[in-house]
Amino acid sequence: MFAGIIEHVGHVVRVAAAPQPSAAGGTAHRLTLALGPLAEGLPTGASVAVNGACLTLAALRGRDGEFDVVPETWERTTLRVLRPGDPVNLERSLRLGDRIDGHFVQGHIDGTATVEAVDRAGGEWRLRLRTDPALAPYLVTKGSIGVDGVSLTIVDAAEGRFSVALIPTTLERTVLGRRRPGELVNIETDILARLIVQRLEQLLAGGQGRGLTVERLAAAGFLR
Repeated sequence: MFAGIIEHVGHVVRVAAAPQPSAAGGTAHRLTLALGPLAEGLPTGASVAVNGACLTLAALRGRDGEFDVVPETWERTTLRVLRPGDPVNLERSLRLGDRIDGHFVQGHIDGTATVEAVDRAGGEWRLRLRTDPALAPYLVTKGSIGVDGVSLTIVDAAEGRFSVALIPTTLERTVLGRRRPGELVNIETDILARLIVQRLEQLLAGGQGRGLTVERLAAAGFLR
């Protein structure tokens, strides 16, 4: 579990085939990343969010960490387009008692989004993005979202398109300030939004559950 507060921007050292093939089939990959100060005291087996994707540290050589990426993660995320030298957002997993300055982020990427525009007007920097319309129900205006592992608030959303505003600190301390139209970013929708939508879908499909019916949902305004 993470908070979506980036601790360090590292960079890709090497991309190679994993030493061991994936048990599920397909080609697994190993990413070697320069972790900088995050490497200090980081044990093998620790979880690190890399551009929002939760990866497990397989080996640590100095300040370079090696991470195995299974085919599912490789195909679903932007990790597949990384090349040596590319910067990456890094965040270590939360510890019990840590302050949550962002929102709960699992590191389970739902998919990617394409940057459609970067608006810089009136002192504001806003990214406009397009993602799979299937994720639209989880995109809620003023709701939370993880973009390349950064905890952000959705400014507006409609039919798979949404925008997020970036403050100067985010531009300075993450890779989002370098994103340009046409580039891909990882997105993770808010866990609470997913749970609510999935539960409502179950209720609509079954027409029951704790006394709720389709009619009651409609009367409560859920089906507008």
